[in-house]
Amino acid sequence: MSSPDAHVVIVGAGHAGGTLAALLRQYGHPGKITLVGTEPIPPYQRPPLSKAWLKGEADADSLALKPLEFYGDNGIDFRPSVTATAINRGDRTVALSDGSSVAYDALVLATGARAIKLPLEGADLKGLLELRTAADAEALKAALGPGKTIAIVGGGYIGLEAAASSRALGADAVVIEREPRLLARVACETLSTFFQDYHEKHGVRFELGATVNGFEGRDGHVTGVKLADGRTIACDYALIGVGAHPNDELAREAGLDVARGVVVDLEARTSDPAIFAIGDVAHRPMPIYDRMFRMESVPNALEQAKQAACAITGRPAPAGEVPWQWSDQYDLKLQIAGYAFDVDQILLRGDPASGKFAIFHLAGDKVQSVEAINSPPEFMMGRMLIGNRKSVNIDKLADPTVSMKEVAA
Repeated sequence: MSSPDAHVVIVGAGHAGGTLAALLRQYGHPGKITLVGTEPIPPYQRPPLSKAWLKGEADADSLALKPLEFYGDNGIDFRPSVTATAINRGDRTVALSDGSSVAYDALVLATGARAIKLPLEGADLKGLLELRTAADAEALKAALGPGKTIAIVGGGYIGLEAAASSRALGADAVVIEREPRLLARVACETLSTFFQDYHEKHGVRFELGATVNGFEGRDGHVTGVKLADGRTIACDYALIGVGAHPNDELAREAGLDVARGVVVDLEARTSDPAIFAIGDVAHRPMPIYDRMFRMESVPNALEQAKQAACAITGRPAPAGEVPWQWSDQYDLKLQIAGYAFDVDQILLRGDPASGKFAIFHLAGDKVQSVEAINSPPEFMMGRMLIGNRKSVNIDKLADPTVSMKEVAA
């Protein structure tokens, strides 16, 4: 693949696509690289959008993965504000929204995911926001401030991070969640309760078990979120954060295998050997858990970028990694390793009242996942235990006076 004339086309200039372009040059790929991105700016870090960007502590330049000149200096043809519209697998070409097409020897789909829209009455009102891009973050930042109220539909990590940033900027925040608790799909009840209490101490209001059935407005701008019980939550803006859908339409239309994302192997290769998929759009193997899964995280984007870069350049496959992610809210750092699949026991290590604790999810005597609040040793050692599949002494794990190094020994 790394012949001088081999052309790698990367569709999607997010964290995964931008990292892959840089890795290909780092790994010695001599051929052409084209990086196609829908946004007008080069690849950047997205997690700070709900935190540092909103609080004015970051901007496009500070969050850029590489300065703009990096791409030209390294022979990477970066094409901003362009979308891929179709793949012709027979001719190995990709049609682009500017009317051009580009031929490939290897094609990488790094198209990410998009915010789920709510098909409800009033969904076309101005002031209904989402948070996936820098432009989204800039619009949300302009909406926040003293005297403003933001309604956040969705009690997941993005919603909670946005609520924390809203309070830091002096805005009132109310989180509306359909489930009876926060983080219902991604965290255990102990963590849900801890975050709800912590946010309430910072002035965030919650409407749990509340179904949204529409939005009301005045002069074309949202003024409230209508609930199924007849109440309306007044607001100046509303942020919709109810999940994301993989941008897998290109792959579907090209006849690639798709299942809740583009199906790939451990080289990030699709059902077409010349096409790869990485990042939020990929439905990938998880050997630790003996299953396939689609992950939305920066570490996953980086791992799959390495997998694809190694496969394209003929390098040995990188070692498998334990999936992990994080969330920053106020002075809390939540670090999560692994996923709570096939769990039969949940163990609390430490005291939530101290603001420093960890929750271990176990299958028998093996750690499947750990959620660590302000507890780096528990996160790091827990991640190691997930990866090496070693049995753990449950009594030692439950005793915070026993060091995590001893637990993991």
